[in-house]
Amino acid sequence: MTDMEVGKRRRQHLIEQMLTDGAISRQERIVEMLAAEGIRTTQATVSRDLEDLGAIKVRVGGAGSVYALPNMPELRVSSSDHLRRLMGEWVVEVGRSGNLVCLRTPPGTAHVVASALDRAALSGVLATLAGDDTVLVVAAESHDPSALADRLLDLSGLSLLSSGPRE
Repeated sequence: MTDMEVGKRRRQHLIEQMLTDGAISRQERIVEMLAAEGIRTTQATVSRDLEDLGAIKVRVGGAGSVYALPNMPELRVSSSDHLRRLMGEWVVEVGRSGNLVCLRTPPGTAHVVASALDRAALSGVLATLAGDDTVLVVAAESHDPSALADRLLDLSGLSLLSSGPRE
């Protein structure tokens, strides 16, 4: 993992903590709070981080509207643009066997891809299972697994590999 990837993870983790700990209504305030933690960033980056985290603006009595994260992770829905960006960045191979689609990622990043797929609620995805560098996507019986594999290929910008064993 590069320093930039670790920095993004740390920054987003801190943003999650900030939103949980207090009412924040402006992205510029998050930039200031990150700077106090030694993290220099821009409002545009914070905006993308808030989108990645599934943050939404909610009305709070007396405080106007503030950023918040849904209480239940399954309610944090990823946008298709976010999913496409994440899969293009992290998925390095796609393969299919039966009703399973196998996504390979760099070590330590499979859970990020699986979580984004879960939050995206793609039609035809029954479940995801993440290891260290592999995500198994289980296609629902009511959906064509080839169509699901094609959709994941499109999102990742890759082409389908053989469904043979990994060497």
